Amino acid sequence: MILMVIIFLLLLFWENELEDEGVASTLEQLHVDYPQSDIPVRYCNYMILQRIIKELDNTCKNEHVFIHERPRNINSICASPKKVACQNHSNILCFQSETKFKMTVCKLIEGTRYPACRYHISPTEGFILVTCDDMGPVNFQSYVE
Repeated sequence: MILMVIIFLLLLFWENELEDEGVASTLEQLHVDYPQSDIPVRYCNYMILQRIIKELDNTCKNEHVFIHERPRNINSICASPKKVACQNHSNILCFQSETKFKMTVCKLIEGTRYPACRYHISPTEGFILVTCDDMGPVNFQSYVE
């Protein structure tokens, strides 16, 4: 019985370690918060810490967007006829949503190294731009109000 408990705990620890490696790796994990979390104070600070959102060099992101829309509606953007050149990648096409989505824009106001980052919250609505592959949206690129 003790051996079974030890094996269970080892498997649980190993599973959590694997998840930590891949935290916030998909568009949905990084950017989708639907329905919007009921966090009355410091929404951006809480969400960015919870989802471990940071630059690769452990610095704070200057801006991050959370989209408050059903994942299936975000997935449908890849079928949108609205295609534009992505801002920083002129040879890559971005797909623009046909409708405006509710979102929260988090802008860095204090801090440089994660997790000591503080953000200002800006609720807004806008068209979102994503890159897609055969499976659906891959990366959130930007938004247009």
